[in-house]
Amino acid sequence: MEAVANVLVGLVAALHFYILVMEMFLWQKKPGRALHGFDAEMARATAPMAANQGLYNGFLAAGLVWGLIAGDPTGFRVQVFFLSCVIVAGVYGAATANRRILVAQALPGALALTAVLIAG
Repeated sequence: MEAVANVLVGLVAALHFYILVMEMFLWQKKPGRALHGFDAEMARATAPMAANQGLYNGFLAAGLVWGLIAGDPTGFRVQVFFLSCVIVAGVYGAATANRRILVAQALPGALALTAVLIAG
């Protein structure tokens, strides 16, 4: 089960790194605009906000990677903390911005957290 948990944590970290790239570097380009259906003007107007969100997603990814490489008990605790942050951010984002965030962010985080807790 530990291997499954590690893979799921790695996938959640990769997802948040992908979000960092989309929000910080591709927001005003075609892939970033298509993700949210923004036209060029809206993407330009919201780019600073998106970059800030991207940075936070990068911190989540970094914390999850730290949890994967740190020895236990630190690694386990770090994974639980950052996966909990992912879930809270996903639930909040779904409630305030877009319901898709619940499935795209909170659900993968919850699955990974469940696996980590079972493996722990």
